[in-house]
Amino acid sequence: MRTPRIATLALAADAVAVVVFAAIGRASHEEAGSLVGLAGTAAPFLAGLAAAWATPLVRAQPAGFRAGAVVLAGTVGIGLLLRAAFLGRLPLSFAIVATLSLAVFLLGWRGVSVLTARLAHRRASVR
Repeated sequence: MRTPRIATLALAADAVAVVVFAAIGRASHEEAGSLVGLAGTAAPFLAGLAAAWATPLVRAQPAGFRAGAVVLAGTVGIGLLLRAAFLGRLPLSFAIVATLSLAVFLLGWRGVSVLTARLAHRRASVR
């Protein structure tokens, strides 16, 4: 697979992960299911995601774990700061849950990707 295609797929996977995180959070608090509400919840974290993707390391190896760590740090760090600025508060419990949830989503798909690539490589070398 070409690198631009991998980068595009990785960015899409990260954006989907953030939106799924926001949707699950809204559903768990029985908030209205409107797209505007979902966009408002996801926006600070998507801004952090965009900032992380602006770094050369993420663009160079977007599906790697190092890039995942940068994406996680940017998404959580900037997302939580913006959320606190907009709402005027940031409960510690929310920060912990957001960090752990986004870690599972943003690093999880990368782990599945690495395992899949290794299995494919093994199968190809056996043949």
